[in-house]
Amino acid sequence: MVSQLNAQPLGAALIILLLAACGTEQQDTPPVVHEPVVQELPSTPLFNADSAYAYVEEQVAFGPRVPGTGSHKACGDRLVQRLKDSGAEVIEQTGTVISYNNERLPLRNIIGRFHPDRQERILLLAHWDTRPFADKDDQRTNEPIDGANDGGSGVGVLLEIARHMAAKEHGPGVDILFTDVEDHGQPSGSMTMDEHSIDTWCLGSQYWVKNPHVPDYKARFGILLDMVGARDALFYQEALSMQYAPAIVRKVWKTAESLGHAHRFVQETKYFVGIDDHVPVNKVLRIPTIDIIEYDPATQAFGPYWHTHDDSMDVIDRSSLDAVGRTVLEVVWKER
Repeated sequence: MVSQLNAQPLGAALIILLLAACGTEQQDTPPVVHEPVVQELPSTPLFNADSAYAYVEEQVAFGPRVPGTGSHKACGDRLVQRLKDSGAEVIEQTGTVISYNNERLPLRNIIGRFHPDRQERILLLAHWDTRPFADKDDQRTNEPIDGANDGGSGVGVLLEIARHMAAKEHGPGVDILFTDVEDHGQPSGSMTMDEHSIDTWCLGSQYWVKNPHVPDYKARFGILLDMVGARDALFYQEALSMQYAPAIVRKVWKTAESLGHAHRFVQETKYFVGIDDHVPVNKVLRIPTIDIIEYDPATQAFGPYWHTHDDSMDVIDRSSLDAVGRTVLEVVWKER
């Protein structure tokens, strides 16, 4: 039997031990870690190949878009209106450039800006002029071509993408640039590497990089579309794009594969472009920019329609427009 006097210090000791034990348990409890909440992006809009096809057809209906002609002006006016209808702020850049034969040509670059207040930008571009002669044809060589694929297809795809850009409330703003006087280069040099002709091509993009529509213009990356609508078109990884912007090439080709277009976007590099609008953008503005452009294994270059009168609406195929359009729209939409 323990006396009451002795029980009081024993009880106090027990209480101290219990409190110590409770304190130990609290210290062993791991801290709560709150994972950062990643906002889920809205679903990528549906790219409508019928709409893109109609935009190509609309351009061709104006006739050859040779700088300085009525057809060129009328088509340019329509492109401006199409961009405005899609919610873009439009800037027109005009000037004069000198062709390979010292002809003074009027230039009209057209820029559609979506969410111009955003500092981060993505650049999408395509040329909208057409070849003033059919120097790769064996007849009517001095007549201009329709340019359904070479000129029309890239613009058609970008006009369809433009319809969705005003609704893109996340990530970088988007600039769509339609360059002029791309296809007025020296006939003998074509688009192959020729020291006497290389600088006579892509006069619109050469002008733009020296006089960008925004001072000190920068973009996260750029994607050029050139000849993207021909039937059964294959898109190899163009060598200059791999030189200047390999990470963007891999991003685009991986996206195409995820969408089921791996058979069109071939994981193999081919050197077949001597100059295109992406080269001045890379060299002067240092914006990593790639070229999605058809490579034909049969010719080991461009399709047989290139710079001939066969470059008409008969060449254009909706499935090719869809493969490129869905891929580019997905890439742009997924940028945060």
